[in-house]
Amino acid sequence: MTTQVKLQKMFLAGEWVSRSHTIDVFNPQNSEMIASVPAASREDMLLTIEKAKKGTQMASNMPAHQRMTIIHHAADYIEARRDRYAQTIATESSKTIREATGEVKRCIETLRLSAEEARRITGETINFDQAEGSEHRVGYYYRFPIGVIGAITPFNDPLNLVAHKVGPAIAAGNAIVVKPASVTPLSALLLAEAFEKAGLAKGILSVVTGSGGEIGDTLITHPDVKMISFTGGLETGRTIAHKAGLKKVSMELGSNSPVIILEDADLDKAIEACISGGFSAAGQNCIGVQRILVETPVYERFVEQYAQEVSRLTVGDKFSEWTDVGPMINEQEAKRVENWVNRAVYRGATLLTGGRRERAFYYPTVLTDVPKDATLTREEIFGPVVLIYPVPDLSHAVDLANDVDYGLQAGIFTQNLDKVFRTIRTIDAGGIMINDSSDYRIDGMPFGGVKGSGLGREGVKYAIEAMTEPKVVCFNLNDRLASE
Repeated sequence: MTTQVKLQKMFLAGEWVSRSHTIDVFNPQNSEMIASVPAASREDMLLTIEKAKKGTQMASNMPAHQRMTIIHHAADYIEARRDRYAQTIATESSKTIREATGEVKRCIETLRLSAEEARRITGETINFDQAEGSEHRVGYYYRFPIGVIGAITPFNDPLNLVAHKVGPAIAAGNAIVVKPASVTPLSALLLAEAFEKAGLAKGILSVVTGSGGEIGDTLITHPDVKMISFTGGLETGRTIAHKAGLKKVSMELGSNSPVIILEDADLDKAIEACISGGFSAAGQNCIGVQRILVETPVYERFVEQYAQEVSRLTVGDKFSEWTDVGPMINEQEAKRVENWVNRAVYRGATLLTGGRRERAFYYPTVLTDVPKDATLTREEIFGPVVLIYPVPDLSHAVDLANDVDYGLQAGIFTQNLDKVFRTIRTIDAGGIMINDSSDYRIDGMPFGGVKGSGLGREGVKYAIEAMTEPKVVCFNLNDRLASE
């Protein structure tokens, strides 16, 4: 597929602007240059934040019905252009066209959820007379927008993960400045286009393209930015948290997701779910299946069938409806995964299938006997590699599942409710999926993790809670009015 190089402008406080310095965007499948976007400077970011600060005044005064209408119109705009949005995602990212089409659908749903939640930003009355001496006081609290939000988004869901920050921010009456991943900025700019066409006032939304080193610190440390919402890796998250200072920070970071398979599990269902969960988006998925912990009586059967099914996955052209696994985001990342796998095999791991790289493509890989202190075991692979371990019982499985510095989501397959509830209580994760893999999520649920997997929760309703603050209102009535 030959793509004409596009000179794309960035969206600075409602204006489409270009710059002399640019960043090239490539299709990871063939390293073809597909676009150039502005390389914003520190001065650009300072100007954007200043305009966003003024934009908060318009955003906070916008009635709920108007916010709802604008967000719905943005969703309508995307829905009417599904193919264009899906093609953009598939071209600039690792996703196949089927996966990209699914992401567009989810983005539309995320925006519609945001619009609906705008009507539910409420407070409640407070019984002040619960305290002695406050018998003549009545009041309530309501939630108000916090101001300018800085959003830093990753490459693996370049449209929907941006929508998960932009939709709630606008629904709550805030202004938001988005810094998208430099390798996948086009989808974020298309989202800005949808909001511009929907009639969003200038200054409320900006999508600023550029390198994190040039503009990221300015966004993170600026005192007028009241919250940073970040999705990305653990080490970057630690750096941001250190630099952000006294402001809200919401972070969805890395993972190393386990799935437990007990002997009474429906193995066919478990295998199907763990293949999809392990290899969608070429494994570049924060809740993707990384470790499968299989009870000993069914271990051999599971491993044999799983490896056979994985070996049948089709690797190739992202734009073919028949392709299961596309390229990784770039060849450098594919080489990193290749290196991790080779080191594990050198140390005694058994390679059942895969273990092969062609440019940015890394073939779906299944390993057993991986040392428990190997990088593959301890860290987030973020690539199409799954590790399988035998476990004697549930207790050992939970211990292994918890034995990493991550806890985003986990899965368990069993028919035993007692064991399900034991796992729910003992697993260290932000979510536990029963008879499903770790790779299950809807956009309306609270989403986030514990330990090195992040701070706070995303999901539209829960993001809005983070993007607002409660304000208490108390009336001290005089004795005459209180007695009437």
